[in-house]
This record gives sequence, structure tokens and C-alpha cells, in this order.
Amino acid sequence: MSGGLPVTLAFVSGLLAIFMGERIFGMGTSRTVLSGLGVAVSVGALLWRFLRLRAASADRRAVEAWALGLYGVGLAALVLYFLQSDVGTGLFGGPLSQKSPRLAVSLAALFPALMACSLLPLAMVEVAAAAMSRAPVLETGRVRSALYSGLGLAFVLIFAFASMFVATQADVTWDLSYFRTAKPGDATRKVIRGLNEPLNVTLFFPPANEVGEAVGQYFRDLAVESPELLNVQRLDQAVEPSRARSLGVHSNGTVVLARGDRKEPFTVGLEIERARGQLQRLDQEIQRRLLTVARPRRVVYFTSGHGERAESRAVPGETTRPSVEKLKELLRAQNVEVRPLGVSEGLGTEVPRDASVVVVAGATQAFLTEELNALNEYVNRGGRLWLALEPEGPDFQPLLDPLGLKFLKTPLANDQVYFRTTRQQSDRGNLGTATFSSHPSVTSLSSLAGQAPAVFTGAGALDQIQPPPGGLVHNVSVRAHGATFADTNGNFTLDANESRRPWPLVIAVEKPSPPGQESMRVVVMADADAVSDLLMGNMGNAYLAVDTLRWLTGEEAISGAVSSEEDTPIQHTREQDAVWFYATVFLGPALVLAVGFVMTRRRGRRAPRTAVAGGER
Repeated sequence: MSGGLPVTLAFVSGLLAIFMGERIFGMGTSRTVLSGLGVAVSVGALLWRFLRLRAASADRRAVEAWALGLYGVGLAALVLYFLQSDVGTGLFGGPLSQKSPRLAVSLAALFPALMACSLLPLAMVEVAAAAMSRAPVLETGRVRSALYSGLGLAFVLIFAFASMFVATQADVTWDLSYFRTAKPGDATRKVIRGLNEPLNVTLFFPPANEVGEAVGQYFRDLAVESPELLNVQRLDQAVEPSRARSLGVHSNGTVVLARGDRKEPFTVGLEIERARGQLQRLDQEIQRRLLTVARPRRVVYFTSGHGERAESRAVPGETTRPSVEKLKELLRAQNVEVRPLGVSEGLGTEVPRDASVVVVAGATQAFLTEELNALNEYVNRGGRLWLALEPEGPDFQPLLDPLGLKFLKTPLANDQVYFRTTRQQSDRGNLGTATFSSHPSVTSLSSLAGQAPAVFTGAGALDQIQPPPGGLVHNVSVRAHGATFADTNGNFTLDANESRRPWPLVIAVEKPSPPGQESMRVVVMADADAVSDLLMGNMGNAYLAVDTLRWLTGEEAISGAVSSEEDTPIQHTREQDAVWFYATVFLGPALVLAVGFVMTRRRGRRAPRTAVAGGER
């Protein structure tokens, strides 16, 4: 390399060292060393350029002066950066963002602009000068044109970023997303087909209203399931005020489902833009109200007092296990009343007679003998029990032995198929599966055919005793991936004494009963996290919880997928966000510059030769 290119490379290397120290390492000795080294190299490059300027010939002195000035602009940008960083905090006796917020914002926007005005023209100048390194006389005009081109490109970038900032602050958006009203889902259609009494639906919308037409089409599609019992009527609240008042409606844009004395209103709205979200979730909202007016209310008891999952969501910053509050909200949406059940509520004597289901969600302490006896008696008389176990909790053998099951409390792991969350060995305990049976407790998951996998984080080894005792029927409704193994020593690695097998994750147990009597039903899950707030946002886990409830309460006939047209957000990990940031900020502009450079060179080679005296040139 010749000319000033080595000096510029040294200057840019110093800037890169500062960038790595400040942005990548961010703290500690590495940051101090890299940032200090970068500043020293950048300042050294400036002095080197100054010496070249003094020794340069007359034709090259202008180019050296331009390059020196661009170095100065880059160092000025560094000074502005350090003033609004923690270096400035020491100088001003506190963060500049607190001492002078407007100045801090101005410096934060100004230093990258100056850096662009330094580096882009500098690159253009060096490329132009390097192309004439062997020329006897340097063409200053070509270098000046390259300088202006670099400055122009820098100004364009600054204008583009400023325009994006202004557009963001103006907060003007256009919704170009796909939109369609949700159609009746399988579960909603099954509820309508199961009606045994008339259900009246009244739609309050003015004539020729777009939202009213969308809601009306939904109910027209639903009415074919039971045309004799589902009565749909559309009224205008302004024309029928007395009828609206009798249903508790005071304005248009409302849907009312009524059966006998039960009324469930649902406000959709009149403007299509504001009602878009409600229309996308229409099937989910209508199904929730249908269950309230068309199905009997159930009571589900959650045991307490044994370290079960907390009633409320965890407080940020506290190291507590995820609660099951989202599960309870989901059950309430299925027309279920949730109540606690502990010794103070009579668990030491017997399970309340109005219990439709008893849930044990992640207990970590042993139950009293009297409590276990009450649960066994409840199950034997045809009760419904939902056990979500913890490897660090009790083994519940007094309850599981009569069911022909055993909980080994050994955590399961998979080194081939798992969810990577922390990028550590422990991630191998995050199991995902789409292996579902045809049992009614996983009807929706089976119908989705792998589109909604269930997630289990920290599941324990659950196994069956063969043959099942006392005429019990076992069904492994959810199995782990075939490469899963019981990690006996907790190292998340398959050892010689460990073997792979599709371990049961959820087992449904039933004992048929004589006609007219309730049959005993129990669901045992190898992981309480599967129904915790941590995973209930996953569609597969939510369907698993709902279908389990419906099978336990004997309502498996209405199990099915819910229709939704909501947009699914695209979520990236922190590493993916970093890749997108650097690709758009650095890689994209670099590709544009590369393409422009190649096209310019090709155009220069194709330029026609000009005739001169004595021949061609």
C-alpha cells in the first residue's frame, strides 16, 4: 500500500477499537483498554497525517489537507460522544441527560452525523487518490469530486435518518395489514349443536353498517348448526329503545346472547377501524359468552397450603416460580368458578360435594394423610382429579398407586430436540412435543396435526404399572420425543446407564362406571410448568389445559379449535435483533456502495476512446 491509505486504515482501526470497547464490551477492563487504545491510535493517525501534509509536494498538499480535516471531524465526533457518555458524567458531576436533557439529545444525534461526514468522504478521497498513486501529477479535481460525492452521500444518510425520526415522532400510521372477521370455530359450532333450549341472539346495529354486516355474517354461518334453537335478530337501538333497555343495551354496536334469565352482552362498536380487533377475536368472545348462558356453571377447586403455584402473578425481580393465574383466567372464561381448597376449607375431612374438578398444581410439600384419604375417597366416588406434578415435590404415591402410576421424580432431558432459551446445558430440559394420542383430552391438539406443539420445562419421569389395577383404563395422551431420557445425575447428557424412550408426559386415567353414575377420571401431568403463566401463552399448552378441563367435566363433546384472525407478532431473540440491526445499518449501505463502485468501474472501462493528433488514445 502507498500514499495515505495506511494512515486512514490506522485511523479507522482506532475508531473500530473504540466502537468495540464502548458498544460490545461496554464495561470493565476490556472496555477501558480498547477505548484507550482506539483514542491513542486515532490521535496518532491525525499527527501522522499532519506530518505528511508538511512534507507533501504542492500537488498533493490539498489532498492531505482535506484528509486531515476529515480526521479532525471524526475526532470531534468522538469528543461529542464521550461528553454524553459516562466520561461526561465525571466531567459534569452527573449524567448530562439530567443536567441538560436537550443538550444530551443534541449530542447523541450530532456525533453520528459528524462521523458519517468524516468516514464516507474519507473513503471516497482515499479510493480516488489510490487510483492515481503512480501518476506523475495528482489530479486534484478528481479527488475534490470524490470528496463532494462522499459529503453528498453522508448528507443523504443524515437526511434519511432525520426524516425517519420526524416520522416516528409524528406518530402517523397506515394499517396495511391483512384483515378478516373470524369465522365460527369447531368448538363454537359444537356448543350450538348441543343446545337443548332456545338461545336468542340480538344484534343492535343501524342499517347498512359495515361492522353489523360482518357480525351478521358470523351468526348466519353459525345458525346452520341449529336453525330451530338459535334465533338471531338484528335491531336498531334508536328504533327499538324499549327492547334494547330490556336487554340492558343503551347504544348500537352491541351483541346480546340471552337464554332464559341469563343475558351476556358483548360490545363490538360501530366503526370498522376501531372494531377490527374485536372482529378478529369474535369467535373467541362469542364462545366465552355461549358457555356462560348455554352450559351449567362448574366449580373447580385448587388445593392450597402445600407450596402449590402462587395465586397471583410473580412480582418482577423476585425469584419465585411462575403462578397459574393465567390458567385460572382461562378456566373462568369456560364458565368455571375457581375456589381454593385447603385444610381450612375442609380438605382434611372430605372434598366438597359441589366440586367438578380438584386441581393439584405443582405442590412441593407433602399432603397430610387425612388430605390424601379425602382425595382418594373423592376419586373413588367418581370424582375428577387433575394432578400437575413437580420433580422437586412429593411423589404422591398414595394417590398414584391405586391409579397404576408412579412418579420417579427424575427430570427428563433431550439433547437433540429442545427449546433453546439461555444457550446453556440446562436448556435440554425444555421439552417440546407434538406427539398426541386420539384421546378426548387432547382433541384440539390432535386435530391441529403438529401446528400447536406443547412445551414442558422441567418435566419428571412418569411411568405406568402394567397391567392397570382394578379395571382402570390408561391413555398416554401426550408423549415426549423419542430421544428423551431420564437424566438421573442431572448433567443433561445421555450416560451409559440412561436410555432414550418416548416418556409419558400426560396420562389420562378412567374407570368406567355403571350407567347413570359418574365415572372416575384423573389426568396426571409430569410437569406443572406446562400449565403455568410461563407457558400458557403458547397455543399448544392453552389447548391442552382447555381440553383437559372439558374431558374431566364430561364436556369433551364441545372440544375443538377456536377460530381467530389476529395477527401473530414476529418475535426475535436479542441475538437476532442485533443481527438485523448491524445488517441494516452497515451491511445494506455497504452493498449499495459496492454495487455503485462496480457499476462505475464497468462504465469507465466501456468509455469510447477519443481521437488525438497522431493517432488514438
